[in-house]
Amino acid sequence: MSPMIFELNEGLAIAWRAIRANKIRAALTMLGIFIGITAVVLMSTAIKGIDNSFKNGISALGSDVLYVDKWSWFSNDEWWKMRNRRNIEMEDYRKFKELAKLPIAVAPVTNSRQTVKYDDKKVEGVFLNGSNADYVKTTNFTFDQGRFYSEIEGNASRNVAVIGSEISAKLFPRGDALDKTIKIGGTSFKIVGVLAEQGSVVLGPWNPDNQVFIPIGTIFKNFESRHSQSITLNVRAANPNMVEETKAEAEGIMRKIRGLAYDQPNDFSINQQEGLQEQYDSFVGVIQIAGLFITGLSLFVGAIGIMNIMFVSVKERTKEIGLRKAIGAKRRTIMTQFLLESSVICLLGGLIGLIAALLLSLMLNQFFPTAIQYDVVIIAILISLLTGIVSGLAPAYTAAKMDPVDALRYE
Repeated sequence: MSPMIFELNEGLAIAWRAIRANKIRAALTMLGIFIGITAVVLMSTAIKGIDNSFKNGISALGSDVLYVDKWSWFSNDEWWKMRNRRNIEMEDYRKFKELAKLPIAVAPVTNSRQTVKYDDKKVEGVFLNGSNADYVKTTNFTFDQGRFYSEIEGNASRNVAVIGSEISAKLFPRGDALDKTIKIGGTSFKIVGVLAEQGSVVLGPWNPDNQVFIPIGTIFKNFESRHSQSITLNVRAANPNMVEETKAEAEGIMRKIRGLAYDQPNDFSINQQEGLQEQYDSFVGVIQIAGLFITGLSLFVGAIGIMNIMFVSVKERTKEIGLRKAIGAKRRTIMTQFLLESSVICLLGGLIGLIAALLLSLMLNQFFPTAIQYDVVIIAILISLLTGIVSGLAPAYTAAKMDPVDALRYE
C-alpha cells in the first residue's frame, strides 16, 4: 500500500472516530448542508416536473395555433376597454372561414362551467368546451377510447360528449366510460370518446384532461345563449414556420369583417402560446431565484457552522496533534485528516438531504408533477464535498501549522 493511500485510510478512520465521538455536534453541523441539498434537489425535481407537464400541455393544445378572441390573454390594456369590444359571433366565424386561405383548420369555441354526473358520482365546475368537428384538427389530442364527435353530430347539435382523462377517472374508475350516458347540467349526453392523458396541471382550466367537449350548437341550445358571450376562433397554421404569416392574414380578415377603418385600432386580440410561455418562464424564474437563495443561505450557514466546529475540534485535540507531529506526522497528513473530517460531515449531510429530497419528490408526485434529474443528484454530491473542503481549509491549515512543542504544552 502506497504511503498516500495509507494516510487517506488512516485519516478517514480518525475522522470517523471523531464524528462518532461527537454525534450530536456532528448532526447539528450537518443540518445546514442537509437543508441546502434537500432544497436544491427538491426544487430541481419540482421545476423539471412542472416543465415536462407544461410542455405536454402546450403540445396537446398545438404550438402552431392562434386564438382570435375578444380578450387578450396578457395585456397592459385596461380591462374595461376589452370588455366594451364587440363580441365575436358565429357569423364572424363563417365569414372568417370563407376568407381564410392559409389555415389548415378553423374552429369556433365557447365554454361554460357545469356539473357532470354519472350515477352517484359527480364532478363540479367542469370546463365545458363547445366547438365543431374541426376543433380536434386544431389540437394534438390522442384518444384512449372512441373518437371525437363527427361533423354530422356537430351540425345536428346532438347530445354527444368527449371527456378528458381526469373526468373519466373520477366518474369511471374501471375505465368503462365509452358509450355510457352522463348528465351535464341535468341534460343527458352519450360519451363517444375519452381522451388519453395529455394535459398539464399548470394549465389550470385549460387542461384538456379536466374538460368535456360537446358540439357548439348543443352548448348554445342547453347552456349558453348564442349571443351571451364572445366565441374564440382557434386557427391552426399549416406549420410552425407559417404562424406569423397566418397571423397577419387573420388580422386582416378580422379587420375586414369588423369593418374597421385603417386608422382604427383592433377591437379583437390574436393570442399565441408565446404569451403562456413568457408567463410560465417568469413563474419558474421566481421559483428558481427563491430556491437558489434558500439553498445558498443554507449552505453558507452550514459551511460557517462546520468551520466553527472544526476550529473547536482543532482546539480540543491540540495535544493529539502535537503528539502526532512529534512522532513524525507531516503537515500534509494533519491537514488531510481535518479536511477529510469536514468533508465526511458534509457528504453525510448531503447524502441524507439527497435521500430526503428524493423521498419527498416521490410523495409530492402523487399530487404534483415531479421528475428526478440524475445530473442534479451528482451535482448535489459534488456541492456537499466542495462545501466540506472549503469550510475545512482554515481549521485544517491551523492544525497543520501548529508547533508540536507548544501543542504538547497546551492545557
